[in-house]
This record gives sequence, C-alpha cells and structure tokens, in this order.
Amino acid sequence: MSLSRVNHDELEAMPPAMALSTAMLILLAVIAGAFTAIIVLPVWLPGLSTSLASTEPKAHWYLSRISGLVAYTLLWLSMALGLGITSQLARLWPGGPSAFDLHQFTSLLGLAFALFHALILIGDSYVGYTLAQVLVPFASTGYRPGWVGVGQIGFYLLAVVGLSFYVRQTIGHRAWRLIHSLSFVVFLLALAHGLMSGSDSAAPWVRGLYWASLGSLLFLGSYRLLSPLVVRPRSPSPVMKDRA
Repeated sequence: MSLSRVNHDELEAMPPAMALSTAMLILLAVIAGAFTAIIVLPVWLPGLSTSLASTEPKAHWYLSRISGLVAYTLLWLSMALGLGITSQLARLWPGGPSAFDLHQFTSLLGLAFALFHALILIGDSYVGYTLAQVLVPFASTGYRPGWVGVGQIGFYLLAVVGLSFYVRQTIGHRAWRLIHSLSFVVFLLALAHGLMSGSDSAAPWVRGLYWASLGSLLFLGSYRLLSPLVVRPRSPSPVMKDRA
C-alpha cells in the first residue's frame, strides 16, 4: 500500500503501530535497566566499581551522553518522517503506512532513550542528582540548571506527544493534531538542551548532527508549507489544441 492510495486522514485514523501495553513495558524496562546499572552492576562486576562509583564522571556519565544523542536522533527521525507524511514525500520511500508506523516507533523509542538519559544520572556521584532533581524541571542546582530544565520540559512534552497516539479516538483528530504540533516545540527544546548543556556539543561531529538535523527539518517544513501553493499548469483542452 502506497501513500498515493491512502490519504492523510486515513493514515491518521490507523491504529497505533505499537500496543499501549508494549509501550508501557518498554518504558518499565528502561526504568529497570537504568536502576540496574546504578545499583546492581557495581556488585555483580566489581571490576567496574571504580568507574561506576568514582567521583569522576565515568560510566554513568558516558551512558547518559550516548543515550541523549540517540534520543535526539530518534526525535529528529520521527519529525522527518512526520513531515514526509504530511507533505506526501513519504510516497517515494518507504510508503505512507510504513512511514506512519516508523513515525510512531521512533517517537516512542526516543521517549524511552530520553528517560534512560535522565535516570542513569542518579548513579553519577559527580553531578549528584536525586530522583526529584531528575524528574522535576529546574529542581537541580548544579550543572547548568536552566538548560537542564529546558530538556526536562522537552521530555514531558515528548511524552504527551508520543502517548497521544493512544487517545486519538477519544479526544478527536482536531485536538490530536493540535497536541501533535507540539513536536516542533519539543525538537527546539531538545536542540537547545543539547547545545547548551551537552558536554559533547563542542565536538564537530555533534555540532554537525545538530545543524544537519535542524536544516533538514527546515527544508521539509518549507516544502510542506510551499508545495500546496505550487499550481501545476493545466494541459490545454482539445478545443484549444484545435485552435492552435
């Protein structure tokens, strides 16, 4: 089935690509995995104790950094797929229904990695975050609290947008589209959080990732806005051809 055979409203009416129970299990697995890395690994693997429990930013910090970049990349991919669907570019690849499913999968997986990105920092004794400081926006007082708070707000908005797939039929498509438009706010918050509080943001390849993702979404967004304004010339009618 291609996008040319399925209109945008029909795509939005499709059931979620992932069952709600599956999504909840993934999030619970992420929470369990994060706390396992915090508590259990140093006991099971004493050789890692120095890295995991030292006062220097080692394993937990590295896990948070990489999971944050993965979460950002998944958010960008979800945004790109969403814009491709609404502008009908997705009919070229991978097809409308496939793009819509991937759009949902990447959004939820991005949410899972973002959750891990935050929770794993509880185990880092250098930053010394508590659970409340991780979960409550602007509650931390240590490392760049303002920009960390921006990322926390972005996480909660991402949760609202990602889980809104499961209440479309309840709240109606108009309300769902309004909630879904918050994706642009989420992306900008994530970008600002990464640039201003990410310890890897000075690296050329990370900067390249940030600006390439922003540029690609600006292009796709511009195409989406401008493509309906392009009027295709009509072929001349048979009468006009005869007169010519």
